Amino acid sequence: MRILNFGSLNIDFVYDVDHFVRPGETISSRALGTYPGGKGLNQSIALARAGASVVHAGQVGEDGRFLVELLEESGVDASLTRVSTELRTGNAIIQRDAEGNNCIILYGGANQDISSELTDELLSQMQPEDWLLLQNEVNGLAHIVRAGKARGMKVVLNPSPANEALEEVDLAAVDLFVLNEVEAAQLAGLDEAADAGELVGALGRRFPTAEIVLTLGEEGSVLASGDVLLRQEAFSVPVVDTTAAGDTFTGYLLAGMLAGERPEVFMRRASAASALAVTRPGAAVSIPRSDEVDEFIARL
Repeated sequence: MRILNFGSLNIDFVYDVDHFVRPGETISSRALGTYPGGKGLNQSIALARAGASVVHAGQVGEDGRFLVELLEESGVDASLTRVSTELRTGNAIIQRDAEGNNCIILYGGANQDISSELTDELLSQMQPEDWLLLQNEVNGLAHIVRAGKARGMKVVLNPSPANEALEEVDLAAVDLFVLNEVEAAQLAGLDEAADAGELVGALGRRFPTAEIVLTLGEEGSVLASGDVLLRQEAFSVPVVDTTAAGDTFTGYLLAGMLAGERPEVFMRRASAASALAVTRPGAAVSIPRSDEVDEFIARL
């Protein structure tokens, strides 16, 4: 059984700043780092480093060939990743403040040129028992969900960013949601001040057949799956950069699920992997290997 991650590949430009720029303000950056990124790439690498068999489908420009090489070096099957000769690779402009928090501007580039014909071609390489992982950083998401579900695949959605594109998606076709508080509130139609219990309850009523994994930052995470309701604490670590924390969590979570681990095991490993990631700068480069996660857990 494999997991197909149909997702974005970006080049990240990370600016270190004292505070996020305000309207009308010009500030200086202490440093500029250029990193591989994109939620799709990050989650594929996290899946591979966690031990899952993962195939990445997506598209870069000629300037993003190094991202394809990075996928392959990380143990990801990149045979379904295409290179456009017409568009540049998607990129992200990231402000990172002194506390390690970030805000991001995305340029879609080749990520936003996924045709339905290309989608069908790539999905035809997968089997019905395989899983399909999606974010919201490529275009054609509604068609990808429909086509994957029609093929019999288990559909996993990380609805980030949560914007109007999701209104076109048949969310009832999603088997597993992995999302944060802001995304959960938007899908549930609740105020962002709603607590975790309210969010999980509202999502469960709207999507009664789906599993829900809600990430809560420093407050940990919650799994709601059938009769199982499991709360996982976050681990306290010095924070350097939170950019890929959620993607790392998602990759380790799904790898554990695919491996048949018990919920308390894969939730704990996902939390530990995410904690390690925030102690390092960058996105994809911050994602820990499985043995590092094991060592971290053994020290707790």
